[in-house]
Amino acid sequence: MKNNDRYELCLRLNQAEKEQLDTNAEKCGLSKSVYLRRLIMGTPVKAKPCSEIRELRVEVHKIGSNINQIARNINAGQGSSELAQRALFLLGKVYEMMYEIAKR
Repeated sequence: MKNNDRYELCLRLNQAEKEQLDTNAEKCGLSKSVYLRRLIMGTPVKAKPCSEIRELRVEVHKIGSNINQIARNINAGQGSSELAQRALFLLGKVYEMMYEIAKR
């Protein structure tokens, strides 16, 4: 098949199947056509993360950056036990946040 070859396909679905297709495609943030093409080609389709997960990613990234800065200072001999304790505290916060989201 050439890259510019396109084929139109008529697909008949019952009401429940159509609603499920609509729901699944929307959860993934894809059009129905793209969603179906990905399924046909065996490409994984995943639901878009909810806003809480996106916010958690941002927070985890910020905390991870802080922990990395603390670790660099400690490794360079510029750190103290207080910095190490702070890093462990922040890491504990990350685990708490992840646990709270996972419980939902």
